[in-house]
Amino acid sequence: MDKKSVIIIGGGAAGFFCVANLDERKFQVKILEQNSDVLQKVKISGGGRCNVTHACFDPKELVGYYPRGNKELISVFHKFQPGDTMDWFEQRGVALKVEADNRIFPKSNSSQSIIDALLQTVNKKGFEILTKTVVQNIQQNEHGYEVSTTNGSFSADYIIYAPGSAPKSLKMIQQLGHKLVPAVPSLFTFNIKNELLKDLMGTSFPNAGIAIPSLKADESGPLLITHWGLSGPAVLKISAWKARELADCGYKTEIVVNFLGMDTEDAANILQTYRKENPKKTVGASKIFDVTTRFWHRVLWLSKVDLDKNISNLSSKDMESITGNLCANRMQVTGKSTYKDEFVTAGGVELKEINFKNMSSRILPDFYLAGEVLNIDGVTGGFNFQACWSEAWLIAQDLNSK
Repeated sequence: MDKKSVIIIGGGAAGFFCVANLDERKFQVKILEQNSDVLQKVKISGGGRCNVTHACFDPKELVGYYPRGNKELISVFHKFQPGDTMDWFEQRGVALKVEADNRIFPKSNSSQSIIDALLQTVNKKGFEILTKTVVQNIQQNEHGYEVSTTNGSFSADYIIYAPGSAPKSLKMIQQLGHKLVPAVPSLFTFNIKNELLKDLMGTSFPNAGIAIPSLKADESGPLLITHWGLSGPAVLKISAWKARELADCGYKTEIVVNFLGMDTEDAANILQTYRKENPKKTVGASKIFDVTTRFWHRVLWLSKVDLDKNISNLSSKDMESITGNLCANRMQVTGKSTYKDEFVTAGGVELKEINFKNMSSRILPDFYLAGEVLNIDGVTGGFNFQACWSEAWLIAQDLNSK
């Protein structure tokens, strides 16, 4: 039996996982990667630990973590979901662990474990990996496709297009006839200049809330003060859900931050109770809320309350100011910064042009798409990788069935 030729454009998570699941008895395969190494995003994701997926095993619940693509992905996740991802890697010797927030990592705490499993699987199949190979043109012909690169030209019966979301990659697929939703950043942190945050980088809040009143958006979760403003899951989630709206306003907007994750009224009641029970304490020495002493002192300074003031002498105005700064602090976002653990865009190929039964193009024959080139993205927590694994698995199963 003559083997059919498959070219995978992009040596990232989606492209590689697809290749790892292809039947080597049926196909000759080439992976074309423009960088010097494959799986570069896998390597640096999750701070080098690789948040491989998320412990959410109900497809209906799982799609709720995808600002774009949630309707389309439900059928995909019914065929291959996080439990299947875990099984796949564990069967290839990668021990995994579920952390308290349900993110799943290799027990080794090293992304190299994931990379090794993928590389070993692909190498065993005898498939070819070509790095430093930039695709310049894809031409359809009567036999399939001709792919011109900086490393020569290659013929293919099937193309798997998984190059990520670089502008050149999007332009190429557009030239082949696909429509694009303009790409904008997702999963980014907020640049904020505010006296409350100054010099407090590294201070974290486990159960904070963040709202953007003008966009009618709010999210909750851990929050982190950084050198440039605010980060953490609460910020990343809201940046994903409102990626396009935030791009439209130039990343300049007012936010309301709740550092305690409780109502102002509840915080006032806690403060009032503490005040009654500890009448002789000074405000600065009081440990009332789950915040650091430095942050508490900054809140008092902003509230114009003397650290040495006796807590029993707090006025109603003092208490209102303190709880307002803790639970309803208005800040101006002046820009965004890249979140270095995940690099994600909102936008890409229009989803109505994809057949989600097998991830094939409705525009081009024998042509499949997966990964960030599609207008699909998830919040932080392993969801973007899971979309890649699931899409890639569907493509491999479809090709293997031919």
